[in-house]
Amino acid sequence: MAEGSLAGVRIFISYAHEDEALKKELDKYLKVLKRSSKIQVWNDRELIAGQEWDAAIMAELAAADVILLLVSVDFNASDFIWDKELASAMQRHEAGSARVVPIILRRCQWSSMPYAKLQALPRNGAPVMDYDNRDDAFTEVAVELERLVDQLLARPRPTA
Repeated sequence: MAEGSLAGVRIFISYAHEDEALKKELDKYLKVLKRSSKIQVWNDRELIAGQEWDAAIMAELAAADVILLLVSVDFNASDFIWDKELASAMQRHEAGSARVVPIILRRCQWSSMPYAKLQALPRNGAPVMDYDNRDDAFTEVAVELERLVDQLLARPRPTA
């Protein structure tokens, strides 16, 4: 876990604004983990007036224990995500300083993306939008994220 975190695992959500409604839906499924203080979730909607958004986003990304990539054609097409967020997330993954979890929201070509080597959610990379019932998809995502969070919380903490 990131040093100095207030409570639980710090999660950063990287997403395209075109997927705002699906991000909000996912957030409902993460509420149980938030209420249990297992996680703190941050996304760019947390920015406040007058804040330098680029610096704030990169600082939150650097502090995250888990980075969720909400994958869609819009996510893959975003220059900011590609140049900044994804590049940093994958560097942190390679360094072992964060876990990166792709969540496939909508059908798109992602097999050649840098994150394609990572275990995606829902299982087998089936897009959330392809499920007959999105509750099933988001519940599966939430259950798997809780497993990851519990694993991270069980690790010994470094002593100061």
